[in-house]
Amino acid sequence: MSKFDEKKSTEQLHALRLKEEEDLVKMLSARRRIPYLDLGTIAIDVDALILVPEEAAREAHLAVIQEVGRKLKVAIRNPESDQVNAVLEDLKRKRYEPQLFMVSMHSLEKAWERYKEAHRAKAVQIGVVELAPEILDQIDQTVKHTKDLTQTLEPYVVSEETEKVTQSLEIILASALHLDASDIHIQPSEANARLRLRLDGVLQDIIFFNLRTYHLLLSRIKLLSGIKLNVHDRAQDGRYTVRLKDQDMEVRTSMLPEPYGESIVMRLLNPKEISIGLEDLGMQKPVFDLMVKELEKPNGMILNTGPTGSGKTTTLYSFLKRISTPDINIVTIEDPIEYHLKGVTQTQVDKDRGYSFDNGLRSILRQDPDVILVGEIRDYETAEIAMHAALTGHLVFSTLHTNDAAGTIPRLIDLGIKPNIIAPAINVAMAQRLVRRLCTYCREESKLAGEELAFIELHLKTLPKIYEKPDFTSTTVWHEKGCEKCNYTGFQGRIGIFEVFIIDDLLERLILEDPSEARVRKAAEDQSMLTMQQDGILKIFKGITSFAEVERVTGE
Repeated sequence: MSKFDEKKSTEQLHALRLKEEEDLVKMLSARRRIPYLDLGTIAIDVDALILVPEEAAREAHLAVIQEVGRKLKVAIRNPESDQVNAVLEDLKRKRYEPQLFMVSMHSLEKAWERYKEAHRAKAVQIGVVELAPEILDQIDQTVKHTKDLTQTLEPYVVSEETEKVTQSLEIILASALHLDASDIHIQPSEANARLRLRLDGVLQDIIFFNLRTYHLLLSRIKLLSGIKLNVHDRAQDGRYTVRLKDQDMEVRTSMLPEPYGESIVMRLLNPKEISIGLEDLGMQKPVFDLMVKELEKPNGMILNTGPTGSGKTTTLYSFLKRISTPDINIVTIEDPIEYHLKGVTQTQVDKDRGYSFDNGLRSILRQDPDVILVGEIRDYETAEIAMHAALTGHLVFSTLHTNDAAGTIPRLIDLGIKPNIIAPAINVAMAQRLVRRLCTYCREESKLAGEELAFIELHLKTLPKIYEKPDFTSTTVWHEKGCEKCNYTGFQGRIGIFEVFIIDDLLERLILEDPSEARVRKAAEDQSMLTMQQDGILKIFKGITSFAEVERVTGE
């Protein structure tokens, strides 16, 4: 006599009931001419799901299962329900276009289960990622260069488990910190997505992965950064905090619409960047001594120029740290605040509240400041207020986008500032770039020849006499090779190259004549200004960087 299997019988009965339920829904969907779906066979978009709160979705017996642009796929149990119609009307008011599908209660339960993931994601909406010590330890032990990171990430980004895929963000962040990356780039294409890190100013490919993983990462990063999940057609910015063992790190997030999705760039604002002092920037001694003297002045303006990512903000922060004492009031206006400085009052541009650079600067002047940092001069109003502040007893630091130091004066005149204001207001105009340092473990000796020799001869002809001219005919220089220590790039870290000139009596008179950039440059060189190319060449002969790197960064 065979033994009765109660468990198996129960399972069979349950399966039969589910089939009957699905068959009934199929029949009703045909009668009401609404397509039928079995949610057990399709992926649920968590991003779309949370467009309707869980409580409202359960009460109305519906679920938003997919979002493509403004079109939504909405799974419903009863199309005649007042609660369903109320939710649909609300979605339409938000300019969505719902497309209805009939589903069983069993299907809806499966969809509602995914709210657990949404709630876990919502927990990170406060904008904090805690990197567990075990993750940091794992990365320290296993990731020595980008190839290791590729191998470490692969099982996470190809996983079918949603939770494991979302863990990949922690791996990416921990590894980016470990490798001293400044930016993380995630870019979708038609077939897949690409992850890159910017290391020492140069982007490097890490891994390509599927679009499902990309969409999961996109949702998590948006939630963390306080960016709207359902906006895909315009640029958005946000930020979040990464909590480490002994300090916090801020991450600035930028989303930009592209043909195949949204490009994600995360700027890592590593606190160790602001630990750099004036003496660590890489200034040649005469330049360093000049800046120390200028920072002792009680008023006037110091303008630092260069493209995005050239280290301008780090340099200005080092100036603030140099002069910061309890007896002076330092106030900044930034867009956004990149690093938090102890003992400094920092404010951030907020256009939605009407706090822009120009009116923010007006407010700061009512705060009795001794020193003011203006994150960037972009327009006439900000430039004019900053100049007048420099003329009325304040020391003002700011940045400007020009190619070199000599371009500062023509740029301000182009903005509409009168030469008779510029001349007495500015103390120092400077420009900078960042060059990569040669890896001391693998750099190789080389001799100068051909174009390299001609380039160096040309620039050393006008080297100011206060700098010792190297013997380039016999001195050994170095070039990059690549090893495991430097991630096979030949470089480790970066250092600044600078050009700096002061506004002396001669330059003041020249500025009043509305001079060309070439005339300003000639006057600055007569003043013994070291150019960025010359600074780079001196660092080549000291074995700090290579000819190819100086050429790459200065464009010559």
